[in-house]
Amino acid sequence: MSFFNTIQKYDPQQVIDTIEAMTATDVQRALAAEQLDNCDFMALLSPAAEDFLEEMAQKAHAITLRRFGRTILLYAPLYLSNECHNSCLYCGFSVNNPIPRRTLTLDEIERDARILHDQGFRHILLLTGEAPGKVGNDFIAAAAKRIRPLFSSISIEVYPMETAGYQEMVDAGVDGLTIYQETYDPELYKQLHPSGRKRNYNFRLETPERAGKAGLRRIGIGFLLGLGDFRSEAFFAGLHGRYLMHHYWRTLLSVSFPRLRPAEGGFQPPNPVSDRQFVQLMCAMRLLLHDAGLVLSTRESAELRDNLLPLGITQMSAGSCTAPGGYAEENSATEQFAIDDDRTPAEIAEILQARGYDPVWKDWDGAFLQKETG
Repeated sequence: MSFFNTIQKYDPQQVIDTIEAMTATDVQRALAAEQLDNCDFMALLSPAAEDFLEEMAQKAHAITLRRFGRTILLYAPLYLSNECHNSCLYCGFSVNNPIPRRTLTLDEIERDARILHDQGFRHILLLTGEAPGKVGNDFIAAAAKRIRPLFSSISIEVYPMETAGYQEMVDAGVDGLTIYQETYDPELYKQLHPSGRKRNYNFRLETPERAGKAGLRRIGIGFLLGLGDFRSEAFFAGLHGRYLMHHYWRTLLSVSFPRLRPAEGGFQPPNPVSDRQFVQLMCAMRLLLHDAGLVLSTRESAELRDNLLPLGITQMSAGSCTAPGGYAEENSATEQFAIDDDRTPAEIAEILQARGYDPVWKDWDGAFLQKETG
C-alpha cells in the first residue's frame, strides 16, 4: 500500500465540486476544530473561507508559535546542472528549450558552496535536471561528499531515485529530499510532461516513500501553484503530508509553496494563484499540519515574503540563484526560473530580526546521530 492507493479513491473534479459547495457554517466548524478532518480542510480551502482569512491567519500564527517559536531556518539552493531530458512545458530547463547547458565540475561546485558557506549558510539544497548518463547518482553523491565539511545539512531536489539510490545519498552525507509532485491531477500531469522519465506519475508520487524507507531525515513536498486548481491540489498535498507523517514519523516533513515564475519557453500558468489565495492556502495547510515546516522561496516578492512571516512560515531561501555556477559568475548559464526577492542573505536576516524573528543558519548536526563510545 502506498499513497497512490489513497489518492485513487478521489476524483479531482469531484474534490473541486465538494470544496466549492462548502458554506460559511462549514468554515466556522473547521475553525473551531482542534484537529481537522478532510471535510474541515476542504472547508478552509473553499471560496467561502475567503471571508475568514483573518481568523485563519490568527489561528495559523498561534499554532506556529506553539510548535516552532519565532525561528526561521535559512537555506540556499545550489544548482549543479541544467542538463535535462524531460520536456516539462513549464520549466526553463526543458529539453525543448534551446538554452546553453552546463554541468559544474566538483571544483566549481565547491567554489559556489564556499561562497554560500561564507555568507553564513549551513543548510544547502542541491538541484539538477534529469539527464541520465550526464548527471547521475554517483555525480550527486560525489558533490555531496565534496562539500559535506562545509554544511551541517545537505538536501537534494533532483530526479526521483529508487530506494537504493537514496541510501547511496544518505551514505554520502545527504539528509534531506525535496520533491514536488508538480500536479496531483494525473491527466493534467500527462499533458504537462509529454516525454522523458518524469512522465511516470506513479513513480514520482511514491518518491517520498522510497526516501523515507532509505532513512532520509527531512522530506519536503509540494505542488506548482498555477498548474491545476489550487484548491484541489492543496487538498491532495495535505492528504499526502498526513500520509507521510503517519507512515514515516521519524522524518521531518515540510511543505513548499512554489508559485510559477517566468522562465525560458514562455509558459503561461493556466490557473494563476492570487496573493489572497496564496494566504488562504498557507493558513489552511498550517491548520491541517501543525508540525510540518512551511517553506517560502525567493520566487515571491520581498514585500509579500515579509508579510507572510506570521502565517506559519518556518523556512526561507535567501540570496538564491537558479543557474549553475551563478554564485561565482555572472551570466553563467540559463536559470531555471526568475527569482523575485533578490535581497542578500544578510539583508533578509536583518529584516527577520527587525520583525522579532530569529534567523537560524544551523539547526542540525550529524554528530547528533553518533553513538557514544566507551
